Amino acid sequence: MAIEVFDENKMRELSDEDRFHLCEKILKNEEDESKRWDAVWLIGELAEGKTEKDPMFNRVADVIEWVMKHDNNGVVKHEASFQIAARNMRSKIPVLIDSALNSESVLTKHESIESLGLMRAFEVEDLIKEALKDPSIDVRETAEFVLKRFARMKNQGEYKPYNIL
Repeated sequence: MAIEVFDENKMRELSDEDRFHLCEKILKNEEDESKRWDAVWLIGELAEGKTEKDPMFNRVADVIEWVMKHDNNGVVKHEASFQIAARNMRSKIPVLIDSALNSESVLTKHESIESLGLMRAFEVEDLIKEALKDPSIDVRETAEFVLKRFARMKNQGEYKPYNIL
């Protein structure tokens, strides 16, 4: 069962296709970041339990990548980073790395690094080490945490996302 996000437009009652299009429209056009945050969550739910073999999974992943590259709010990008990890959108690891190392938002950097850790993205460990030199202590602490977690998790198997609370 998913966390109940405020759904003032009753998007969960729409078909998946209609819900996708409405969320995408909000994410690309809405000025209110609180509505965009909700739309990130609600579009992310469409990918829950799916894999990259499902066209909807990939469409959702592409919209979330668009958010990471174009949204101007760190809180919205924080949620997009989480959705990438929660849905195990491994093709979006490069966008997480870019955000982790280059975002202007400390919040976005933190969540991008944490998401890479959640996904067990061992292949980018050396890139995460670059964040140990970030000016923000929060980013450095997150990178250190993830690197320690990597050391513990290397022999624990592949990451498999679970249903979100």
